[in-house]
Amino acid sequence: MQISSRFTIAIHILTVIDTFQNDYKVTSDFLAGSINVNPVIIRRTMQSLKGAGLIEVKRGTGGMQISKPMNEITLLDIFNAVEPLEDGQLFHFHENPSTECPVGRNIHAGLDDKLFSIQVAMEDKMKSITLEDVVRDTQDFINKEK
Repeated sequence: MQISSRFTIAIHILTVIDTFQNDYKVTSDFLAGSINVNPVIIRRTMQSLKGAGLIEVKRGTGGMQISKPMNEITLLDIFNAVEPLEDGQLFHFHENPSTECPVGRNIHAGLDDKLFSIQVAMEDKMKSITLEDVVRDTQDFINKEK
């Protein structure tokens, strides 16, 4: 299992917005140049971020801004905006284990609670890291380059 790049692209978008919003008009083309992906991918990701209330996009004049304080935006908020989980479940269990097999009959009972606890641990960790943390650490690395 691998989480798609939409999650890290979304974090990159938000970090670029904060870093450059006072110096440049941050547009999908500007973001695509930083992230090095097609502007269509940027626009789709921006739609998800906007739908989740994490960014505001200015029509006409262009540009965007982060909608709420960065210390109130967690990695879980960003993840949920761009990686909606089917039925709220991180792990998709195969549909029809055989009831003829003793393992098939009991695999859910033996595994479901473990998968759930893994998901809860991941979500708890993601809740503990804010966009402000990521931006601060990124700025520290940028400053070290100078």
